[in-house]
Amino acid sequence: MAIALAAASGAVGADPKLLPPEQAFRFSARALDDTTLEARFAVTDGYYLYRDKMAFFLDPAAATLGATALPPGKVKDDPFFGRVETYRGEVVVRLPLGASLAGRSIVLVADSQGCADAGVCYPAQRQKITLAVPMAGQGPGAMVEAVPAKKNWFN
Repeated sequence: MAIALAAASGAVGADPKLLPPEQAFRFSARALDDTTLEARFAVTDGYYLYRDKMAFFLDPAAATLGATALPPGKVKDDPFFGRVETYRGEVVVRLPLGASLAGRSIVLVADSQGCADAGVCYPAQRQKITLAVPMAGQGPGAMVEAVPAKKNWFN
C-alpha cells in the first residue's frame, strides 16, 4: 500500500517497517441490539488516528445512522494538520441507527486517517463490514473484523 506523506523528521530516508493501514488501524464492529451498533478501532502501538478524520455511515444510504458522538481524543501538535485530537489504543464508538433494522443485514462503512510515530501518514482509508442486526431482545451480535487476522500453521 502506498504511504501518502513522509515527515521531515529523521524518518525520511530511513526504512521504517510500517504496517499496512488495515493492520495498523484494525476496524471491527457488531450490532449491540436492533437500534445500536458498536464500532471499534484497535490502533497498534506506535500509530494514531485523527478524531476529525473519522466518520461512519451505512451503505446503501437508505438506512441511516443517528447522531454519533465520538469520544474525546488526546490533543496533539501534529506536523501535518496542526493542533488536532488523536486516538491511540482502542477506540469504541456507539452508533445509533436512525430506525430499527431488526433482522436485516447492513453494511457499516468507516472512514479514517492516521499516522505512524515514525513520521509517516497514511492516505484516508475506507473499510466496510457487513453486520447482521439481531431481532429485538436477542442480545448483541458477534464482533466482525474488516480484515480478519490471517491464520498460520499454529492457529
